[in-house]
Amino acid sequence: MKRFLDHFEEILGALFLGIMVTIAFLNVITRYVLKFSMAFTEELTLYLFVWVTLLGISLTFREGANVVVSIIYNRFDPSIRKFLYLLAAVCSVAFFAFFAYFGALEVMEEIDMHAMTEALEFPVWVFTGSMPIAGIFTIVRIWFRTRDDLRSGNY
Repeated sequence: MKRFLDHFEEILGALFLGIMVTIAFLNVITRYVLKFSMAFTEELTLYLFVWVTLLGISLTFREGANVVVSIIYNRFDPSIRKFLYLLAAVCSVAFFAFFAYFGALEVMEEIDMHAMTEALEFPVWVFTGSMPIAGIFTIVRIWFRTRDDLRSGNY
Protein backbone atom coordinates (compact mmCIF):
# COMPACT_ATOMS: atom_id res chain seq x y z
CA MET A 1 0.00 0.00 0.00
CA LYS A 2 2.88 2.37 0.79
CA ARG A 3 4.35 1.79 -2.66
CA PHE A 4 0.97 2.61 -4.25
CA LEU A 5 0.63 5.83 -2.23
CA ASP A 6 4.24 6.80 -2.99
CA HIS A 7 3.52 6.51 -6.71
CA PHE A 8 -0.20 7.34 -6.78
CA GLU A 9 0.18 10.21 -9.25
CA GLU A 10 2.30 8.19 -11.64
CA ILE A 11 0.01 5.16 -11.58
CA LEU A 12 -3.20 7.12 -12.04
CA GLY A 13 -1.61 9.48 -14.57
CA ALA A 14 -0.29 6.57 -16.65
CA LEU A 15 -3.69 4.88 -16.53
CA PHE A 16 -5.47 8.05 -17.63
CA LEU A 17 -2.92 8.74 -20.39
CA GLY A 18 -3.34 5.16 -21.62
CA ILE A 19 -7.11 5.61 -21.75
CA MET A 20 -6.72 8.96 -23.54
CA VAL A 21 -4.40 7.50 -26.20
CA THR A 22 -6.65 4.50 -26.73
CA ILE A 23 -9.76 6.65 -27.05
CA ALA A 24 -8.07 9.08 -29.43
CA PHE A 25 -6.76 6.22 -31.56
CA LEU A 26 -10.16 4.53 -31.73
CA ASN A 27 -11.82 7.84 -32.60
CA VAL A 28 -9.40 8.40 -35.48
CA ILE A 29 -10.02 4.89 -36.79
CA THR A 30 -13.80 5.20 -36.58
CA ARG A 31 -13.78 8.69 -38.07
CA TYR A 32 -11.62 7.96 -41.11
CA VAL A 33 -12.34 4.28 -41.74
CA LEU A 34 -15.98 3.92 -40.70
CA LYS A 35 -16.92 7.58 -41.32
CA PHE A 36 -18.41 7.70 -37.82
CA SER A 37 -17.29 10.12 -35.12
CA MET A 38 -17.61 9.33 -31.43
CA ALA A 39 -18.33 12.79 -30.00
CA PHE A 40 -18.10 11.71 -26.38
CA THR A 41 -14.40 10.88 -26.76
CA GLU A 42 -13.40 14.54 -26.94
CA GLU A 43 -15.23 15.28 -23.72
CA LEU A 44 -13.72 12.30 -21.91
CA THR A 45 -10.23 13.10 -23.19
CA LEU A 46 -10.54 16.69 -22.00
CA TYR A 47 -11.62 15.67 -18.48
CA LEU A 48 -8.90 13.04 -18.22
CA PHE A 49 -6.35 15.63 -19.39
CA VAL A 50 -7.38 17.87 -16.49
CA TRP A 51 -6.88 14.96 -14.08
CA VAL A 52 -3.43 14.19 -15.54
CA THR A 53 -2.39 17.85 -15.34
CA LEU A 54 -3.42 18.20 -11.70
CA LEU A 55 -1.79 14.90 -10.76
CA GLY A 56 1.35 16.16 -12.50
CA ILE A 57 1.42 19.21 -10.23
CA SER A 58 1.44 16.94 -7.19
CA LEU A 59 4.13 14.76 -8.75
CA THR A 60 6.24 17.84 -9.47
CA PHE A 61 6.19 18.88 -5.83
CA ARG A 62 6.96 15.32 -4.73
CA GLU A 63 10.05 15.28 -6.93
CA GLY A 64 11.05 18.85 -6.07
CA ALA A 65 10.97 19.66 -9.78
CA ASN A 66 8.85 22.79 -9.59
CA VAL A 67 10.23 25.89 -11.26
CA VAL A 68 12.33 28.18 -9.09
CA VAL A 69 14.23 31.36 -9.83
CA SER A 70 17.53 30.42 -8.28
CA ILE A 71 19.81 33.11 -9.70
CA ILE A 72 18.78 35.54 -6.96
CA TYR A 73 17.89 32.92 -4.35
CA ASN A 74 21.38 31.36 -4.41
CA ARG A 75 23.03 34.72 -3.63
CA PHE A 76 21.41 34.87 -0.19
CA ASP A 77 22.90 33.61 3.04
CA PRO A 78 21.78 30.03 3.93
CA SER A 79 19.66 31.26 6.85
CA ILE A 80 17.77 33.65 4.56
CA ARG A 81 17.41 30.89 1.94
CA LYS A 82 15.90 28.67 4.59
CA PHE A 83 13.41 31.39 5.51
CA LEU A 84 12.53 31.99 1.84
CA TYR A 85 12.18 28.25 1.27
CA LEU A 86 9.77 27.96 4.21
CA LEU A 87 7.87 31.05 3.04
CA ALA A 88 7.47 29.54 -0.43
CA ALA A 89 6.28 26.26 1.09
CA VAL A 90 3.74 28.04 3.30
CA CYS A 91 2.46 30.09 0.37
CA SER A 92 2.19 26.96 -1.77
CA VAL A 93 0.30 25.09 0.93
CA ALA A 94 -2.04 28.06 1.39
CA PHE A 95 -2.70 28.24 -2.36
CA PHE A 96 -3.45 24.53 -2.68
CA ALA A 97 -5.58 24.61 0.47
CA PHE A 98 -7.73 27.30 -1.14
CA PHE A 99 -7.71 25.32 -4.38
CA ALA A 100 -8.87 22.16 -2.60
CA TYR A 101 -11.47 24.04 -0.54
CA PHE A 102 -13.07 25.84 -3.47
CA GLY A 103 -12.80 22.68 -5.56
CA ALA A 104 -14.71 20.81 -2.86
CA LEU A 105 -17.36 23.54 -2.85
CA GLU A 106 -17.67 23.17 -6.61
CA VAL A 107 -18.03 19.40 -6.31
CA MET A 108 -20.72 19.74 -3.64
CA GLU A 109 -22.61 22.25 -5.78
CA GLU A 110 -22.47 19.92 -8.78
CA ILE A 111 -23.73 17.02 -6.68
CA ASP A 112 -26.61 19.17 -5.38
CA MET A 113 -27.50 20.29 -8.91
CA HIS A 114 -27.13 16.76 -10.34
CA ALA A 115 -24.92 18.27 -13.07
CA MET A 116 -24.16 15.87 -15.92
CA THR A 117 -21.67 16.08 -18.78
CA GLU A 118 -23.16 16.93 -22.15
CA ALA A 119 -22.06 14.01 -24.29
CA LEU A 120 -21.50 11.26 -21.74
CA GLU A 121 -24.36 12.09 -19.37
CA PHE A 122 -21.92 11.30 -16.56
CA PRO A 123 -21.84 13.19 -13.23
CA VAL A 124 -19.59 16.24 -13.63
CA TRP A 125 -18.34 15.98 -10.05
CA VAL A 126 -16.39 12.83 -10.95
CA PHE A 127 -14.16 14.99 -13.12
CA THR A 128 -14.09 18.19 -11.05
CA GLY A 129 -13.28 16.02 -8.06
CA SER A 130 -9.74 16.27 -9.37
CA MET A 131 -9.46 19.73 -7.82
CA PRO A 132 -9.85 18.84 -4.12
CA ILE A 133 -8.07 15.50 -4.53
CA ALA A 134 -5.09 17.01 -6.33
CA GLY A 135 -5.04 19.93 -3.90
CA ILE A 136 -4.83 17.61 -0.91
CA PHE A 137 -2.22 15.37 -2.52
CA THR A 138 -0.14 18.42 -3.46
CA ILE A 139 -0.28 19.73 0.11
CA VAL A 140 0.89 16.35 1.39
CA ARG A 141 3.69 16.25 -1.19
CA ILE A 142 4.80 19.79 -0.29
CA TRP A 143 4.81 18.87 3.39
CA PHE A 144 7.00 15.77 2.91
CA ARG A 145 9.32 17.48 0.39
CA THR A 146 9.80 20.44 2.75
CA ARG A 147 10.46 18.13 5.71
CA ASP A 148 13.00 16.08 3.76
CA ASP A 149 14.74 19.15 2.33
CA LEU A 150 15.03 20.81 5.74
CA ARG A 151 16.46 17.62 7.25
CA SER A 152 19.03 17.28 4.47
CA GLY A 153 19.82 21.00 4.26
CA ASN A 154 18.81 21.00 0.59
CA TYR A 155 16.98 24.32 0.42
